Amino acid sequence: MQELSPARRTVILATCCLSLLMVSMDVTIVNVALQAIRLDLHASLSALQWIIDAYTLVVASFLMLGGSLADRFGRRRIFQIGMGVFSIGSLLCSVAPTVSWLIAFRAVQALGGCMLNPVAMSIITHVFTDPKERARATGLWGAVVGISMALGPLVGGLLTQSIGWRAIFWVNLPFGAAAIVLTACLVPESRAQQARPLDPLAQLLVLIALAALTFAVIEGHEIGWGSTIIVGIFALSALATVALLMHEARQRQPMLDVRFFRNVPFSCATLLAIGSIGAFSGFLFLNSLYLQETRGLSAMLAGLCTLPMALGMIVCSPLSGWLLHRYGARPNIVLCGISLTASALWQTQLAPDTPFAALFACYLLFGCGVGMVNATVTYTAVSGMPLAQAGLAAAIASTSRQIGAALGVALAGVITHARTATGMNFAEATHPVWWGVVVIGAAIIALGFLSTSRWAERSSASVAHLLREPASGGAAQQ
Repeated sequence: MQELSPARRTVILATCCLSLLMVSMDVTIVNVALQAIRLDLHASLSALQWIIDAYTLVVASFLMLGGSLADRFGRRRIFQIGMGVFSIGSLLCSVAPTVSWLIAFRAVQALGGCMLNPVAMSIITHVFTDPKERARATGLWGAVVGISMALGPLVGGLLTQSIGWRAIFWVNLPFGAAAIVLTACLVPESRAQQARPLDPLAQLLVLIALAALTFAVIEGHEIGWGSTIIVGIFALSALATVALLMHEARQRQPMLDVRFFRNVPFSCATLLAIGSIGAFSGFLFLNSLYLQETRGLSAMLAGLCTLPMALGMIVCSPLSGWLLHRYGARPNIVLCGISLTASALWQTQLAPDTPFAALFACYLLFGCGVGMVNATVTYTAVSGMPLAQAGLAAAIASTSRQIGAALGVALAGVITHARTATGMNFAEATHPVWWGVVVIGAAIIALGFLSTSRWAERSSASVAHLLREPASGGAAQQ
């Protein structure tokens, strides 16, 4: 590989982080605009859930395919295509005439998004060849996830209030254009020497499993949890999952390498991503509606109310990177669990007239918790893997985040809607969700100790040689 100058590597890292900023912020920026979308397009609560989950579901389903396509056809090429599709999807969302079209265009956006994050992470891994530089770049990458999630509600509230909800999609267009140009000028083309074969059956099974599960959770209350349709769809999701694991276990180069999960830190990182991002997505979804529907705030004020959460994430995201490289993953994960648990315990007493000072304290704690964990998830997932497997490991970690986001919104919305349907006020109806987050926080604390135990270290060493296969390849530069 041709040696790149430090300045060029820095600009490449910034370009990759720009794509991550767009994709991650798009997950959260929509939340504050939900009430405006609901009024403008006459959307139901389940439709609002689909506006969020159509995006996260498609990204989760196709992230690993995006990484495989990049290995085969070139990372720079797939990255540019993904950015173009994402930008076109954003433009289409901004002109959607009905809620059904908006949901469909969010899926188009997501098709572009699935070609960005894993590919960008793979570009970073191959551009930063020095282990220390790669670790710093990976830490910054994880920190951008936290910062983008924090900025989403603030930017979304400002744009929705000042211009309208459609403006939250316009903001992607200039950044997308800039990223395409910078990539063409500065990012060297690379691909795997021997790319993993495409696996259409595995891809189809992933899509069926996730789509069926999400549909059953969101629509179960309306159709009936005991109905033949919902029970059948839950069964379909389970069968697709079992079939996927059996199919992948027989493949020489699987899309989802089940051997990764013998690595205890990697498995813990997957669970950590699902739990923490699931809690965060449910938190954003419910609090955005609570602030606007129950407290009567405008979109801008609702976005400003999340400022303590944003500050917590912005401060703790880079702090987590420093702690990670100085003390390892355990302090970050444990602090995340403690913060989420404390915030959720406080919110189990949420009421229509809860003082804003108490809300801000909860938001700050929640932001600190999520800020501490983002860099840790990526680092833990990638650090124990051979270089050739880093891109796939990062893709699975990113997929886990998206699965958590989809399930968090789906479950939070269903639980709350079921209780408000009985006449309960919105604030009280959210209490079971917060008790669920308390359980998640306690589980995260346990994962902090489990993932850094001697048993976990031994598991990493015992499976490392299994993953160093010539067929999974290094990188070929052009």
